[in-house]
Parts: sequence; C-alpha cells; structure tokens
Amino acid sequence: MVPAKPPKHKAARGRKSWRQKLAAAKAKPDLPKRWFCEKAGQMFVVPSPDEVEQIICRVPRGRLITMQQIGGMLCRMHKVDVACPMTTGIMAWLIAHAAEEAAGEGAKRVPPWWRVLKTGAQLNPRYPGNGRTQQEKLEAEGHRIVARGKTLRVADYESALVKSPVP
Repeated sequence: MVPAKPPKHKAARGRKSWRQKLAAAKAKPDLPKRWFCEKAGQMFVVPSPDEVEQIICRVPRGRLITMQQIGGMLCRMHKVDVACPMTTGIMAWLIAHAAEEAAGEGAKRVPPWWRVLKTGAQLNPRYPGNGRTQQEKLEAEGHRIVARGKTLRVADYESALVKSPVP
C-alpha cells in the first residue's frame, strides 16, 4: 500500500506577521519610484514605506493628518505632480497593523497611525479594530468622534490638522 501524500495547504506554511509584511515592503529596492505618465501628462511617485512612516511619526500628539496631506507632502519631497494614492494608502495600512502588532507585544514607541484620517475626517475601517481602536486612541488624545451612518468621523478636525509640511 502506498502512503498518502499530505495535502498541500497554504495555511501549513504559516502566516507572515504584519511586521514581516512591512519589512518585506521596505526591502523593495525600487521604491520610491518616479516616472512621467504621458497619458496624464504628469510626474508620479510611488512612495517607499519608510517615507510614509516618517511622515506619520512626525505628527504630534493631539494633531491629525489626512491621506491627502501625506500625498501632498510626498509630492513636494519628490517634486512631482501626484503621489500614488493607492500605494500610499496601502503603506499606511501596513504601518498601522504592524505598529499595533508591535504594541500588542510590548513595544512602547510605535508610529501614531491612529492620527491618519481618510478624506472628510473619516476614521479608516481597515485599520486595526475596524476603526474602533482608532476611535479609542483619538478620544484619549481629546478628539471627539461622531457617527454619520456607518462612518466614524472626527468632529471639528480642521483645527487639529498639521499645518506645515512635516518633512
């Protein structure tokens, strides 16, 4: 009788931690990447995770930053017209999960990912805790969170936004 082969499951390999995923993204040698898009007639940049993380780390307690502001800062850093919003968002998402994972394992200083808002002062439901962890951390810093339908937003956020370019 021939012994049965063990099934090949992806789960058998083990999952990467968020910090491993972030480290893999940081290891990509071709980021940041600049190019000219002839169709749009604009210069683009795909930012590195380190650049996004540096911007997030410089947002002080009690202040907020939007993804649009991060994109604008990346554009100024690279002297381009557009910072890829999808890549910037993915990097912020990875940083948030990796930071929360590190905090859960006892790290004292992590990037303050909870200070990063979506357009219109929205909390990000894809961040750790589906927006609730972000809400708790922002409320602990003195911000008031309001619900509009299923969306959580920071009330009166304009006065708390970082004013000057962070980098």
